[in-house]
Amino acid sequence: MTMLDTTAEQATGGMPTDAEPCVLIKLGEVVLKGKNREQFERRLQNNVRQAVRDIAPVEVRRRHGVMVVRMGAGEKADVATVDALVRRITDVMGIVWVHRAWRVGKDPQSVVRAALDLMAGRTGAFAVRSRRRDKRFPLTSTELDRLVGSEIVEAYGLPVRLKNPEHTLSVEVDRDEVFVYTDGTQGQGGLPVGMSGRALVLMSGGIDSPVAAHRMMRRGLRVDYLHFSGMPFTGPESIYKAYALVRELDRFQGGSRLFVVPFGKAQQQIKSSGADRLAVIAQRRLMLRTGQLVARRLGGAALITGDSLGQVSSQTLANMTALDDAVELPILRPLVGMDKIEIMDQARRIRTLGISELPDEDCCTLLAPRRAETRARIDDLRQIDRRLDADELAERLADSVQEHRPVYGEVTA
Repeated sequence: MTMLDTTAEQATGGMPTDAEPCVLIKLGEVVLKGKNREQFERRLQNNVRQAVRDIAPVEVRRRHGVMVVRMGAGEKADVATVDALVRRITDVMGIVWVHRAWRVGKDPQSVVRAALDLMAGRTGAFAVRSRRRDKRFPLTSTELDRLVGSEIVEAYGLPVRLKNPEHTLSVEVDRDEVFVYTDGTQGQGGLPVGMSGRALVLMSGGIDSPVAAHRMMRRGLRVDYLHFSGMPFTGPESIYKAYALVRELDRFQGGSRLFVVPFGKAQQQIKSSGADRLAVIAQRRLMLRTGQLVARRLGGAALITGDSLGQVSSQTLANMTALDDAVELPILRPLVGMDKIEIMDQARRIRTLGISELPDEDCCTLLAPRRAETRARIDDLRQIDRRLDADELAERLADSVQEHRPVYGEVTA
């Protein structure tokens, strides 16, 4: 077949007249779920629709391990809207790659026009990778690669490099249409939020707990958040900080809920109970008891903390075992084997590090002893619990929670 007479001016004049901008979503481990795969994909479809509902109504269609996001009926597809969809979809858990693509007719001329449009203005070596699922298409994958590649070379003079190119232009030939796209944006990976149930994150204002929340959302958990404030003996700064953190994390699941417990008076009781070096561990046991009650009311099946083994003196194996003794729900510690540098790197990537580093008065500092206990004995802690009447105190704290609904992208005064 001879090369098509398509000029660079035609390619860069805007959207090809016979093309529709859309979004292609590449799935990861979801495709390995065997008989349960359809359930995972349906959840992911719904999560994508919910994530972009304030941008545009969309149609999300499944095909061969890929999802196609198109504008809903009666909605105009334009490049700016598709770019906004790509940015939002990138944060949806369960997705490996997100591509802005052209959906074109099933003829070589339409493929070439879309390819030239996508490659306009680029520099560096490129390669074309075609995949022909519909064998009725008049060109084989190799023939299509050669045709599209030669047209790009003629129009823009770009060099071809099949190994490690700077740009990869992909062509996927389906039964009813062809998709043409270039390098995409890496997604979050993991599983769709909601597939693994619900859990409650004990959210401090620090660096660790937001990263722990993100890692468990990535494993398919829908999470709620519980923050313990030192009020009435501290200001509201820690609440503002927790709110800002949850608002940033909300982009990964939507519909996030933050529950705040005024914890200052309970801390006074712990301090006067004679806990001494065990005060911090006793406090955390009370927090976990309260968290268990709140989690059960919300339908949560686990608690999530940002503990990292040995990171601080209270996070020893003996102390973690003593904390597990306080509750029946499992305590998930996704950061347990990570060091501080790794955690900070992840916090930076999910954009919570800057918020976590803002100053505030953490409620934990109110009980910090000069020397923390590193080998807490469970029997000693149970005695402190009895002196505090910890079960009844946890009930009162759980009844005092205040609910907030931080929404990603909201504007605050």
